[in-house]
Amino acid sequence: MDSIGQALKSLPDVGGSALRVPGEELVLAMTELQKRQALNARTRAVHAACLWLRGSGLLVREDVGRHNALDKIIGAAGASGAIPAGHSVVLLTSRVSVELVQKTARLGAPIIAAISVPTALAVKMADEAGITLAAILRGEDFEIFTRPERITGEARRHEA
Repeated sequence: MDSIGQALKSLPDVGGSALRVPGEELVLAMTELQKRQALNARTRAVHAACLWLRGSGLLVREDVGRHNALDKIIGAAGASGAIPAGHSVVLLTSRVSVELVQKTARLGAPIIAAISVPTALAVKMADEAGITLAAILRGEDFEIFTRPERITGEARRHEA
């Protein structure tokens, strides 16, 4: 590849999703994800990715690589065929990079929520793909970087 432009291929637009999530539930889902990190509890050295479908629980995978953790989620969701990604939220225990946004858009999930910060390019790409990006989700606080209309309620949220 000769340029970043070639690497940043156009993504599916998930902006038409009607999914809305109360911020309080997003906080609870992230707390539950952290409780389900069995490998990280032992090693303190792995990332987790989760596909969360409101009312149906969490699909969680861990890996030393944050990209691999999300790849495992995508594979598990595809293998089961029972998880409607377009009505789900991707939760990450890592920094949000452009590659993670690309994978989430191709999966069709309209919301990404992460513990750590996104890169500037990830924010731009999430907005272009119609993805709501919430990050710095620690405790009850978080920031919404793109498409804030999908996060409802009174949780301590801040629009970046």
